[in-house]
Amino acid sequence: MTEFGKTLTVTTTPIPGLIVLDLPVHGDARGWFKENWQRQKMTAAGIDLPDFGPVQNNVSFNDAVGTTRGIHAEPWDKYVSVATGRIFGAWVDLREGDTFGAVYTTEIDPSQAIFVPRGVGNSYQTLEPDTAYTYLVNDHWSPTATYTFLNLADDTAAIDWPIPLDTVEISEKDKNHPRLADVIPMPPKKTLVTGANGQLGRALRAEFGDHPGIEYTTRDTLDLTSPDLPTARQWRDYATIINAAAYTKVDTAETPEGRTDAWAANVTAVAALARIATDNGITLVHISSDYVFDGTKQSAYTPTDPLSPLGVYGQTKAAGDAIVSTVPRHYILRTSWVIGDGNNFVRTMATLAERGINPKVVNDQTGRLTFTTDIAVAVRTLLDSRAPHGVYNITSTGHPQTWYDIARDVYQLTGHDPDRITGVSTDDYFANATSPTAPRPRNSVLDITSAHLEDVPGDGRRRLEAYLTS
Repeated sequence: MTEFGKTLTVTTTPIPGLIVLDLPVHGDARGWFKENWQRQKMTAAGIDLPDFGPVQNNVSFNDAVGTTRGIHAEPWDKYVSVATGRIFGAWVDLREGDTFGAVYTTEIDPSQAIFVPRGVGNSYQTLEPDTAYTYLVNDHWSPTATYTFLNLADDTAAIDWPIPLDTVEISEKDKNHPRLADVIPMPPKKTLVTGANGQLGRALRAEFGDHPGIEYTTRDTLDLTSPDLPTARQWRDYATIINAAAYTKVDTAETPEGRTDAWAANVTAVAALARIATDNGITLVHISSDYVFDGTKQSAYTPTDPLSPLGVYGQTKAAGDAIVSTVPRHYILRTSWVIGDGNNFVRTMATLAERGINPKVVNDQTGRLTFTTDIAVAVRTLLDSRAPHGVYNITSTGHPQTWYDIARDVYQLTGHDPDRITGVSTDDYFANATSPTAPRPRNSVLDITSAHLEDVPGDGRRRLEAYLTS
């Protein structure tokens, strides 16, 4: 008999993420009622059930006692409960990892439910006639979806079926699935890196490496502005999107064509990724900029300071930040004065020094360099540590400098006289410009005391020296 009046509780199992729920069922002589899935209650504090975003509700009806469904691991999460009757369930962890092959079994009636994470094999045997169980899933069936199967009678799993398998109804397909020793474990969800050919993209590739679970894309392989982006991938197969694609031509953004391109890359594309991440439970990592601030603050900018961009580029980055902040699982990394593998200020100064040129360099903009290698390490640290979602400031440590100070360091570190450099104001530097120039924040110093990323990154001058000698 179904037990009435239970308190909503959760029981964990030896399989990570597989949890059993006791459901309150209210009944009398007329029958019973239950809240089978109640999002607010079931994802509240103390109930270890993720808000997994179901998109489909299925019902499986079984006429006879002993009907047994094979052990199938699907590439989506599944919430299973009984509508009528009673079932024996068996679950086997078929995911890559230390718990591969772990087994859990239990009986379920209408007063219980079980949450089955992606990659955990699940099988059900009916214990009463006219049994129906329902299940919510958070992805639609696809012919390209990858399943993992296990033989019901595998000796390694050693499932103690209440009704012997040689006496029950089983499909021929389920009888012929592989034994545990021959099962290829289901890999974890993938990570997608956009902008893989850019300075940061190359640093991310160096940090994460070439791995089957990491996909690197460029504008040629994945158009982030395409209306077909929502169907361009089986997005439920991804756990993380690291968006290293961006429009960064600060001055060109002030032109009509540049404005269009900047908004397309930094806002339209970001909005599309944010929608995909929200709909599919993906963590979105987004790289932001000091240009979201106007630079008038007298102290370092914190992650919670209001955004106040000056030019078009800053406006697009601020808009992107606002969009990404709506994604339930997001990391926004604010950086300044990014230096990586490619054309940048440091490389330009080193080249001028070698060519014997004595440049004029702006001395009224203050900030810190941020090396792409440090951004990549910070991204990995946040993801691996499962840090709280939100905004993080990432720059080199050390005393803030002007571009003039950094140029002098470059000359000195490359064996040249730093006094060859002349400091000028921003206004004087751009006084004779013949093309549009963007307003620059005078103060680009970001407060990194709240980043909580030990050793990421290092002191700015030491990092600069290492960069120049690499």
